[in-house]
Amino acid sequence: MTETEEVDLVVPPGTPRTIIRDIALNFEVEMVSVTWPLNYANMVNDERELIAFRGRPEEVKKAEAFLLEKLREFIDS
Repeated sequence: MTETEEVDLVVPPGTPRTIIRDIALNFEVEMVSVTWPLNYANMVNDERELIAFRGRPEEVKKAEAFLLEKLREFIDS
């Protein structure tokens, strides 16, 4: 992996907009749209446009930890 290589963090559908906004404002990532294959239940071979955050691996890893923490708090509330 090179220093300029970027990775994506796909945002799970249903993530509260406040969490998405906080990631966009507090981390050095770019919000992008990605096409993601869905292969479960009656959605086999369907594709869906999803939001993702793109950036350097170390920054995306921080954003992912924040996302998981905030989703756990949201689910527990």
